[in-house]
Amino acid sequence: MQKPSSFIRFGWAVALSCAGWLTAQAQPTPGTAIPLNDLSAFKPTAANWQITGSVRADLGKPNMLLTEKGTGVLVNVPAMSKKGQLLSGDQYNLQTLLQHGDADLELDYMMAPQANSGLYLQGRYEVQLRDSWDVKQPNVHDNGSVYERWDEKRPEGQKGYEGQAPRQNASRAPGLWQHMKISFQAPRFNAQGQKTENARVIRIELNGVVIQDDVEMTGPTRGATFETEQPTGPLLIQGDHGAVAFRNIRYVAYDKPRPNPNRSYVIGDRNAPQREPVDPILIDAPTNTILRSFMDVPGSATTDGKSMRVTHGVSVGSPDKVHYTYDLDKGAIVQVWRGDFLDATPMWHDRGDGSSRPMGMVQRMGTPMLFLSKLVSPQTTWTADTTGSGFRPKGYVLDPNDLPTFRYQSYGAMVDDKIRVLPNGQGIQREVSVTNPASGLYARLATGKSISDMNDGMFLVDGTEYVRIDNANGAKPIVRSAGDRQELILPMKDKVQYSILF
Repeated sequence: MQKPSSFIRFGWAVALSCAGWLTAQAQPTPGTAIPLNDLSAFKPTAANWQITGSVRADLGKPNMLLTEKGTGVLVNVPAMSKKGQLLSGDQYNLQTLLQHGDADLELDYMMAPQANSGLYLQGRYEVQLRDSWDVKQPNVHDNGSVYERWDEKRPEGQKGYEGQAPRQNASRAPGLWQHMKISFQAPRFNAQGQKTENARVIRIELNGVVIQDDVEMTGPTRGATFETEQPTGPLLIQGDHGAVAFRNIRYVAYDKPRPNPNRSYVIGDRNAPQREPVDPILIDAPTNTILRSFMDVPGSATTDGKSMRVTHGVSVGSPDKVHYTYDLDKGAIVQVWRGDFLDATPMWHDRGDGSSRPMGMVQRMGTPMLFLSKLVSPQTTWTADTTGSGFRPKGYVLDPNDLPTFRYQSYGAMVDDKIRVLPNGQGIQREVSVTNPASGLYARLATGKSISDMNDGMFLVDGTEYVRIDNANGAKPIVRSAGDRQELILPMKDKVQYSILF
């Protein structure tokens, strides 16, 4: 049967096959890493699968990943015809040697532009992987969906059924590493081999967001390798629909049935259990929406590892499903995210604590610091606070579409800071204009553990976001070391325009 272009097999867990996959144990083992030194954990396959040391994408080149020699990354570079078309067929798929039943999986994966792939759990039940970067309302063909079943006997338009779309689009841009966790429950059978309980995807978490919760599958999804169900089966990655890469694959195997987790809402943590469930107070952004609140920044986003609270945060929501938080005290972008807008339960439930939480896939910008700083030389340490800068917040003004432009004074100049969502929700564009900028003034565009120059004004930050310089008025960007991190800075003239793609 010919598979539609949207069909993908959930590739990330494939590497889960390893010698300990079905080791009997009374309790689940701690998460076990799958070494990707070679392809010995998999059945022999076509040459499209390979082990490499690193991989990256070019946003302008569909279905292509560029690799470098080494180990640790599993990559599918799909076979192409002489006319540049993808070659299809089961021979391009990758299948593990060992079998699995109940399992928890965790891994990183990267999609090429316009690519898709996916993993068939037990070779039967597909969780979709796809470049769904610019999708507002995901369906069963998008990243993180539980794919549909298929029946050719059904009427046209109804052949596909029982698929489950993700709750929201929590995807990153192609070429960026994404993180996924999945809990899977295998079907149950009695002593006579009769099925007594359907397979279930208990939970899928994509980039820190729960996108699937207790999805029952009455049978194999479309294009499954096996049409009959069994207690165990191999993991299989589709290799004929697009370029995809995997790393840091870990698993927990179970040797006996486990109960479904009993979860209910917790203030400040939608993923944890709580004794007394709370009815959440959620804020949508059907139009451009602004909410002022405290905003807590987790320790992983700060340079010293400690969490902090932004006390003068302004969160701006967009119907394009891309949102951001701005720190009025620093003139800094705190975070950007894709998906649903805000959870205001911590602010308004009971006595409240004044804070809200982003609900989508969040890209944090590190410890909020001044966007502008006056430096003696390009190697001078960045100003950690407003001391000596003359920083004075002046609020914001709204345009006819209710979108804010933030204003403040810094180093004797008036600054206008305008942030807008990019077309197709691919990120945000920021334009900062300075009246009579001081000599030696610099702008800090990004900070991270690793910043790579991808040429043509594009920089890759920690493999999780792109920074694209759109207009620097002739100034040259500088990537410099700052302790154990790196910073992307730019000599500031009267205006800079750049985009954050994530």
